[in-house]
Amino acid sequence: MKNIVGRKVGMTSVYTADGRYVPVTVIEAGPCTVLQRKTRDSDGYEAVALAFGDAKKNGLNKPAAGRFKQANLQPKRFIREFRREIDGVEPGATVTVDVFAAGDRVDVVGVSKGHGFAGGIKRWNFHGGGRSHGSMIHRQPASNGDTNAGRTVRGSHRPGHFGVDRTTHQNLEVVRADTERNLLLVRGPVPGAKNGLVLVKAAVRPPKPAAAAPGGK
Repeated sequence: MKNIVGRKVGMTSVYTADGRYVPVTVIEAGPCTVLQRKTRDSDGYEAVALAFGDAKKNGLNKPAAGRFKQANLQPKRFIREFRREIDGVEPGATVTVDVFAAGDRVDVVGVSKGHGFAGGIKRWNFHGGGRSHGSMIHRQPASNGDTNAGRTVRGSHRPGHFGVDRTTHQNLEVVRADTERNLLLVRGPVPGAKNGLVLVKAAVRPPKPAAAAPGGK
C-alpha cells in the first residue's frame, strides 16, 4: 500500500546516491494505523481509512471516539481515506515510510497557504498596466468581459480570496525514506505551510521512461 498521511516539517538539502545535491521537503510520514477497510458490499466503494497523529480520548467527539473503540485502537487525531493501492491491507495494520523507496514518484495533497484577499497580479499573475507617467492602472485589472451582467461570471480572473485550497502536486521524486525517524524526503513543491497535514500517494500518471536514442547511443 503506497499511501500514507504525514506532516510537513520543512526544507533542507541532501546528497543523493549519484552525488547530486538536491533541495528536499521533509515530511514526517506515519506511522499510520489502518482504522477501517471499506468494501463495495457494505459501503458502496473500496477504500482504506488511515489514522495519523496521537490524540487524547477526551479531545474527540463521540462518533470519532466510537470508531476507534469499535476497532479496539488508540485514538488518533486525523482520519483520511485512500481508494488506490490498497490491496492486502487489513484493519489494525501499521503503515510506515518503508512502503516507499528512493526514486519512487508520488502525488502529494495538501491545503495551500492562505494569502487573504488578493488582487489580479498576485492571484492570477497579471502583468499590470503601463508604468509610464500618467498611467493610472498600474495594478488594477482591466476589462474582463460583460460589465452589465450585475454579477461576476464564474471562472473569470478577478480579485478575491487567494489560497487555502486543496492542492495536489504530481510526480514528485522520493529522494530518501528514513524508516528509523519516520521521515520522507521529497523533491518538488509540497503544498501547504509548515506543520500542515499532507497525503502522500503513489503517482497516478508517473513520467514515461526516456526512449533510447537511435543506434543504441
